[in-house]
Amino acid sequence: MTTPGNILVFEDHHLDRTNPITLTRPAFGITCCVYTLYDIVRMVSPRVRYVVRPHLEKIVARRFPQGEHAGGPTLYINASLAPDVRYVESLRSLLARGKPFLSTSGQRIAAALVPERISPPSPAAPAGIPRFLLESNLPLEESEGLRTFDYPFHVVGAIRDLFPANLDRKIRDGQFTEIRPRVFVGRGVRIADTAVLHADDGPIVLDNDVLVMDFCYLRGPLYVGPNSRVIERSSVKEFTSIGNTCKIGGEVEASIIEDYTNKQHHGFLGHSYVGSWVNLGAGTSTSDLKNTYGIVRMECAGERIDTGLQFMGCVIGDFAKAAINTSIFAGKLIGVASMIYGYVGQNVPSFCNYARSFGQVTECPLETAIQTQKRMFARRNVEQTDDDIALLSAVFEMTREERSISSEPPVL
Repeated sequence: MTTPGNILVFEDHHLDRTNPITLTRPAFGITCCVYTLYDIVRMVSPRVRYVVRPHLEKIVARRFPQGEHAGGPTLYINASLAPDVRYVESLRSLLARGKPFLSTSGQRIAAALVPERISPPSPAAPAGIPRFLLESNLPLEESEGLRTFDYPFHVVGAIRDLFPANLDRKIRDGQFTEIRPRVFVGRGVRIADTAVLHADDGPIVLDNDVLVMDFCYLRGPLYVGPNSRVIERSSVKEFTSIGNTCKIGGEVEASIIEDYTNKQHHGFLGHSYVGSWVNLGAGTSTSDLKNTYGIVRMECAGERIDTGLQFMGCVIGDFAKAAINTSIFAGKLIGVASMIYGYVGQNVPSFCNYARSFGQVTECPLETAIQTQKRMFARRNVEQTDDDIALLSAVFEMTREERSISSEPPVL
């Protein structure tokens, strides 16, 4: 049951630190353990509106409907808040009691309740919302445990914590049949007789029209989204969340895979985040553990950061492609629409042909990225629109400076 009340989800000025994930999607559109933050706030109230960066507005409007605001206070929620179903009750309570407040997560505003008499800036913009909230002189309140994703590795680091409650909520709210203890399936699911499903350590949820082929091994907790296919002889292990219309093969563990992504062949993917419309060629593997067993460090937005994680694979932006037998070192970021080959031992900028181990690092032309997207969309009966092209064009320009790496002499 939802609580009547206004919610405004806002992006702020810190999103460069979560690139490449947030280059092509709003922060509230990041999937972490089945749900996005948009899904979470819709559980609180149907009156959800949002403020996103200009280059995302048209694309976001197609996927995330906005509700109408009515009279009364507005609960402002940072779009980078982790999509944790355990926040639903606390957010409902904050909205229902109507008491103005402002809470923080680190250096960011996590949430605030603004009374109706205080008008927001018009037009609203991501850079202006935090300033407006700070200047509204709202009483500072404890954070209610709210936390934001400040860096890409925070998404991976939250998987084990978020997965149990989020998956339980998915089972409770969905129309699933329990075909054996802790194995839940939607409509049209097909499971080969030779597949092994191990749910002793957590439930396995196979959404509508999932196909699990021969000799697969699935271990929960695990979620496989609608219309996805688990290829024969695959091993898909605990704390993995797979999106809509994906093809998954090889070995996968503790990873998030967004919609329309293919990892169809052998190779290992562990403790990683993979965006939408990504293709990982046969033999592509990620390292998620250093040889020294030490904590993985990552370079994010020019900072060298200790992740606090012993197991941390990679983060791959939307539309990226990996050639056969690509090996990605632990803690690397792969940019939007990049194509990678061989050994990837450093971050890869967006729109980059990265084959440093072969002595080649060049820019991937925008026209090539657009044509590749069109062909990939057609394979899934999705029509490329002018908005899709405009988004790629905008991100190409936004990331142009990153590709200065292509002028460096290659390191073999």
